[in-house]
Amino acid sequence: MRSRSQNQRRKRIVQTAAALALRGGVEAMQMRAVAERAGVALGTLYRYFPSKMDLVVAVVTEELDLLERSISRRPPGAETAAGRAVDVLMRATRGLMREPELADALVRSLIMAEVKTELGPRITDLLWRVATEAPVPLHDGDPAEPAAHPDREDPAYVRVASLSSIWIFELLEVLKGDRDIERVRERLEIAAEPLLAVCDQDRVPEARKPEETRN
Repeated sequence: MRSRSQNQRRKRIVQTAAALALRGGVEAMQMRAVAERAGVALGTLYRYFPSKMDLVVAVVTEELDLLERSISRRPPGAETAAGRAVDVLMRATRGLMREPELADALVRSLIMAEVKTELGPRITDLLWRVATEAPVPLHDGDPAEPAAHPDREDPAYVRVASLSSIWIFELLEVLKGDRDIERVRERLEIAAEPLLAVCDQDRVPEARKPEETRN
């Protein structure tokens, strides 16, 4: 387990890398430049992040943390599971596209399995939570209620995972310049409706229970 000072050092490194990427893309995220600007030795940087791609993953993971905090504080307001899921995916798309070179490096690495990344599972878990209206956990504090742990073998979760995979493909198309953001939304809505309808069906008995009890 890392100490508080180690966590602070790691956070400073990630923030420095993100700032460099914002100004000059992935090319500007040279390991030596990151180490110098973060005020750490180059060897120390490599102990935290063995490769530049590991650093890219860490920067994008920070974006996912921000997304989860945003969802927890301002949950999607759509009435259907599909609507809520698409809202989350569009927020994620806009967040990642703030630095398209980083997103491109991450998605391509994910497809080629060059480095371990939690992008797919993190997004899928988040989608499952908003689809089923379960609490979203925070990385800087506890949610109002204990976070539910998804059953990854459950058919509803598998459907959500399929939507997550579609989103990663659509994101790649955006990065290639073959798709604009609004077209991505349209395509995700088409895919999400049949995939996540089961999540809404599962909620119907609970919604009708008080009425049935009165009758």
